[in-house]
Amino acid sequence: MLYGERMIRRLIARAFWVIAPFRLVTEPKPERPTVLIGAPHTSNWDFAFMLGIAWRLGIDVRWLGKHTLFRSWHGPIMRALGGIPVDRTAPQNVVGDVLARIRAGETFGLVVTPDGTRTNTGHWKSGFYRIARATGMPVTLGYVDRTTRTVGLGPTIELTGDVAADMDRIRAFYADKSGYRPEYRAEPRLRDESGKPSDEEDAAPAA
Repeated sequence: MLYGERMIRRLIARAFWVIAPFRLVTEPKPERPTVLIGAPHTSNWDFAFMLGIAWRLGIDVRWLGKHTLFRSWHGPIMRALGGIPVDRTAPQNVVGDVLARIRAGETFGLVVTPDGTRTNTGHWKSGFYRIARATGMPVTLGYVDRTTRTVGLGPTIELTGDVAADMDRIRAFYADKSGYRPEYRAEPRLRDESGKPSDEEDAAPAA
């Protein structure tokens, strides 16, 4: 990204946090490629918050979106905002794409919303876990909390491969995070935490 473009984004982000309904309360940005969890994902505001965090901290973000979002005239806009189109008939291609970007020297946060849509599905999808383990990326816990009206990044953690133990750490962080619309919040729990996340659950697009 060009220096001038980065500065413009930071100025936009500063203005956004002046008028936004929530405050930015965050840990420093990760210094290496990371899977950046966006949770709880309960509102369309979450996309604006994600860009506001990234642009204020100077993080180059990539996010996964349904390939239909990239059709027609808005495709270039989606890509300029960091979008990576995901064909749900071939979700396995996501890991290869992410690895290629890392090997090319990119430093970015790959935003994934593991609770999927903006309604409570009852559990998280395991795509974020599989991507992190397959690429060796850590996981950064991004959050939205209506109770304190704060938004930001929490800790960055290394996954161990012990799914239940790793999810316990993640649950502990999100235990008091309500999302923008608390009634749609899903508990951070995979469908199966007894071992390797199920291959039938793909990487959930962020939008």
